[in-house]
Amino acid sequence: MQIYLDYSATTPPRSEVISLMQQVMAEQWGNPSSLHTWGNRSATLLERARMQVARLVNAPAEAIVFTSGGTESDNLAIFGVARQYRQPQHVIISSVEHSAVSEPAKQLEREGWQVTWLPVNSAGRIDPADLQAAIQPNTVLISLIWGQSEIGTLQPIAELGAIARAHNVLFHTDAVQVAGRLAIDVQTLPVDLLSLSSHKLYGPQGAGALYVRPGVELVPLLGGGGQEGKLRSGTQAMPAIAGFGLAAELILSEMATETARLTQLRERLFDLLADSTLVPTGDLVDRLPHHISFCLPEADGEQVSGKTLVRQMNLAGIGISAGAACSSGKITPSPILTALGWSDRVAKTGIRLTLGRHTTEADIDWTAMVLQQVLDRLTGSIDRAASPAHQPLRPLLR
Repeated sequence: MQIYLDYSATTPPRSEVISLMQQVMAEQWGNPSSLHTWGNRSATLLERARMQVARLVNAPAEAIVFTSGGTESDNLAIFGVARQYRQPQHVIISSVEHSAVSEPAKQLEREGWQVTWLPVNSAGRIDPADLQAAIQPNTVLISLIWGQSEIGTLQPIAELGAIARAHNVLFHTDAVQVAGRLAIDVQTLPVDLLSLSSHKLYGPQGAGALYVRPGVELVPLLGGGGQEGKLRSGTQAMPAIAGFGLAAELILSEMATETARLTQLRERLFDLLADSTLVPTGDLVDRLPHHISFCLPEADGEQVSGKTLVRQMNLAGIGISAGAACSSGKITPSPILTALGWSDRVAKTGIRLTLGRHTTEADIDWTAMVLQQVLDRLTGSIDRAASPAHQPLRPLLR
């Protein structure tokens, strides 16, 4: 029995998307910048995909810039703003950003920029008052993740964006995990820049997009032919972009019912593991609908890490993921879990299970049973009631 529960890492491309991409490679392979018939066919396909992705976030088509994925979109947003200034300025991010944001921020710090890393509470949520207090006269960009990929927490993006707008500061959000799972409307949401990724919503890997609010200026990362409104030079990857567009259209049409279904499955898995030694991470109310994550405070962290659980579950045919990284044989704590206040030891034990369109109730029940067996085998019998480290899944973490 094979059960894939790592949809936040990547999603399997839909059959309709694969068919379209095959057709594009066989029949519509022209360069969309060319003026002849072959180029015109591709140009038409390109703009159709742009409209499909734009509808996913209710944006005008011309506000969508195609990229190679979420990482490039995040980098274009951050460096695209920063490179407009000759002197270092001030940017604000959170302590739970994806590395596609945190690493560019570190690069800016090395170049003399001031970076404020907003703290989060034990559930991974930013206090809007902290953002309000962090803004300075030379703040030029605020970049805050919407849905955190490791712990599932959703930030109050509308409130945070409104604070940025009130101070006339550009606001970027990484919406890679949110798109296709929750409604996004950039006409009402106070965001200037928003990152998307194709392979998180059943499209191909290698395609992404950055929403750029009309009137916002960016310096491109690449020099070249000036494609994508002069913001992303290079011949567009037409098969991937066409697949991205179709995937966006399909997931938008199914989102209302699928989000409700995934939320029910998520809650079922939380409930089935309520008596385990696992402790939930992230906010259990303001949370991505498909996302379940835990840590194991009673484990050693070195002997039984998140990576250990991933490997054991994989042997049972179930694919999940871990938050802690492994370098040169040594496990390093998850920076996301340490930002939530967990010790380095516990921050090595985090795991994530993320659900998708192929996940069934039977998958959830089987996974809960197998995971409990793995925990019992690895950690032994633990007097959970007597353990000060154990916290029940309910009440909700706040």
